[in-house]
Amino acid sequence: MRTLLHAFLTAGAIALIAAAPPVSRAIDPAHSTATFSVQHIFVSNVVGSVPIINGRVTLAPGTHVPESVTATLDPSGISTGDRDRDAALRGADWFDVARYPHWTFASTAISRTATGFGMDGVLTIHGVSRPEHLEVSVTGSAEQPIYHATGTIDRHAFGMHVVRLDPVIGNPVTVSLDIVLAPPGI
Repeated sequence: MRTLLHAFLTAGAIALIAAAPPVSRAIDPAHSTATFSVQHIFVSNVVGSVPIINGRVTLAPGTHVPESVTATLDPSGISTGDRDRDAALRGADWFDVARYPHWTFASTAISRTATGFGMDGVLTIHGVSRPEHLEVSVTGSAEQPIYHATGTIDRHAFGMHVVRLDPVIGNPVTVSLDIVLAPPGI
């Protein structure tokens, strides 16, 4: 009798989890980061960060692999540790933050991998929207997952060509994101 009751309760719990709607969680901007690295003058790398101002991760109950992800970044807050360079990056030759005040990402497909999941999506920078791919690993718990995503983007594909400096600045830009979710209900 006890085995039958246990089986019934287990089946009922599985059915409730399967029937539960997805949960949308906010990205916590205070604890999440977006960084980039690009070769400069063929020798060193410039490393910088761009603030994540908001975003959402939709999760099926009981899993840390998202069903969908959206994020908005603020290029006016770009920081490379050099005020002159940061001002130039915000200007019309690079990110033109006066015309394009936000960068956005929206996932289009997410699939499990041996080490986490792959995420395809549309990234919009400098008024140009392009498909991009990120590899994502997960730490933390199912209740409080922490995502680490990496990828490489082509700055020329986003319309960033600077005549004077273009030959000494790398074209591929390595991006890295560490995403922490806000507590449920926020």
